[in-house]
Amino acid sequence: MTKFQEIAAKLKKIKIVRYFGTVIGIHGGLIKVAGLNIHASVGDRVAFSRRSGRELTGEIVALDRETASVLPEGSTEGLAIGLEVELLFAPSLAPSDDWIGRIIDPLGQPLDGRPLYEGFDDRGYRPPPPPAASRNRLGARLATGLAVFDTILPLVRGQRMGLFAGSGVGKSTLLSALALGVEADVVVIALIGERGRELREFVEEVLGKEGMARSVVIAATSDQSPLMRRRCAWAAMTVAEHFRDQGRHVLFLADSITRFAEAHREIALSAGESPSYRGFPPSVSQMIMSLAERSGPGPEGAGDITAIFSVLVAGSDMDEPVADILRGVLDGHVVLDRSIAERGRFPAVDVLRSVSRSLPHAASEPENALIARARAALGAYSESELMIRAGLYAQGSDPKLDEAVRIYPALDQFFTRKGSSVRQSFQMLAEALGQPAAR
Repeated sequence: MTKFQEIAAKLKKIKIVRYFGTVIGIHGGLIKVAGLNIHASVGDRVAFSRRSGRELTGEIVALDRETASVLPEGSTEGLAIGLEVELLFAPSLAPSDDWIGRIIDPLGQPLDGRPLYEGFDDRGYRPPPPPAASRNRLGARLATGLAVFDTILPLVRGQRMGLFAGSGVGKSTLLSALALGVEADVVVIALIGERGRELREFVEEVLGKEGMARSVVIAATSDQSPLMRRRCAWAAMTVAEHFRDQGRHVLFLADSITRFAEAHREIALSAGESPSYRGFPPSVSQMIMSLAERSGPGPEGAGDITAIFSVLVAGSDMDEPVADILRGVLDGHVVLDRSIAERGRFPAVDVLRSVSRSLPHAASEPENALIARARAALGAYSESELMIRAGLYAQGSDPKLDEAVRIYPALDQFFTRKGSSVRQSFQMLAEALGQPAAR
């Protein structure tokens, strides 16, 4: 960015007219403000002048004829009736190439202690997705560096995948491996509600210098308000859209959509929305689906956003609300299984419960034949696994199961392998199945 563009961006943010209101009530975490209704809208931010001198901001979550209901973004300690409230209007972001390699909060402020230069064009947090009729189709298969994803669960350009896992099963480790291995121009990572101590570890140890050199990390830690945690996902998607519109291929990683939905639940319930399905408000479905729909293939002439959304599933319950909503709008899902992780296999992908909807088009006919044979062997082994482990299966009684038992150890080992290319990964799959490689 040139010096002129930097100055122009700052001049654009100068306010000519400012609007103020007054605190008239504080009830159960919501703050009632009078005097802003003529100018304010739901989603606008406000700033309070606390007597303690500490800055407090909030977001308007509801309006009536006389007052605005504001959910604060921090502690209300020191807030009192009669304090002045300034209307900041709807927040926006102005991403630029200077954001690559940086750690940023959901409001576009740097978290790494260095100056951050904004672009000239402001973007809202919740723009509509590209028109459905003018979007590109899914693109070519992407190399990931992980054999299971380069073969049985392929990832293609513009695809949207879900990563479903319980806590401690290797979800974050797998996301970091994809951040380093997937072919992309820019990687945008949303860390939603993460533990504060893990941010630096993730950036320095997991991504490292090589990963950060092409990444933008947007983080909102678990101690921050639900407004900031929800806005983290929107901010990351807005940054991804900026680079997509420049014609670049963006890899978008969100960890996790569960915490995004939980943050929205807190906000919606505070605003008076009634809980419905397992405590989640009805609006959570639209919130999740609208975020997912913003990713994927871009409009003609633009780039694409290949997205991976992680979901925390308690007790491997794939039918819990967030998992059920997200699975229905994605182009595939990957399930990580605790029992596989506990026996030391990484990534702990349950291949039989996972699917990539880019198949069969993402693979050639010989490659699809290899994938079908591998799945058939896994299915046969899974159906009789208890009997096999108990020593009750007699070899020779079922030729298909005999073959599954014979190749299962090699196939299980294959899922841990790394390949330098898709072709090499298929060669390793063919070797595990005991047949010549597909061409």
